[in-house]
Amino acid sequence: MSIRIVIADENRIIRKGIKALLTPEADMEVIGEAKTGQESLHLAKKLAPDVVIIDISLPDMNGIDATARMVSEVPSTRVMALSKHKSENSILNMFKAGASGYILKDCSLEELTDGIRAVADGNKYLCQRITGVVISDYLRRCSSSDNGNVSPLSKREREVLRLLSEGESSKDIAAKLEISTKTIETHRRRITSKLGIKGIAGLTKYAIREGITSLDS
Repeated sequence: MSIRIVIADENRIIRKGIKALLTPEADMEVIGEAKTGQESLHLAKKLAPDVVIIDISLPDMNGIDATARMVSEVPSTRVMALSKHKSENSILNMFKAGASGYILKDCSLEELTDGIRAVADGNKYLCQRITGVVISDYLRRCSSSDNGNVSPLSKREREVLRLLSEGESSKDIAAKLEISTKTIETHRRRITSKLGIKGIAGLTKYAIREGITSLDS
């Protein structure tokens, strides 16, 4: 039985390129493509693919938040990040969101196909260039998460912070999340209190550093 795959990347050339590379693989079938985070979530819920290959930097909902939603709402689907970002924070946050694999966009075809097969089988996978110290750091930080070394923000607070850092007003965020503006302001106060950061510039820098958002897609 073929591994059913959805590819989520804003760049059409990258999507088509990955599909072309995977087409000759007898045990793989690309069944859908998405160019935004919302589209990737919609396709995951509609098609229930075995694997979603997703970029971290996606419009409207980044890959980290989309991964968290997929893992929660479509538990049979495995997620593998395919990204140009190799910072420890980006990798850590993707795995904390529930991703099963993480490879770089300049990886080899062999690593791409090995990664897909590994996560489809329920295993974890990292490409060679980001193993070793990254795995050690991930395990260390996870083991100390109770002491607050990992982001103290809740899932909703991370979502609000992402939208704030992308220039959305409290009113627009409230409309997108279908909650009141007053609730958004409450989340904003909690975010600044937890992080000890005041001002949108500081919050944006934090969001980029922690992989919550990426302004350079």
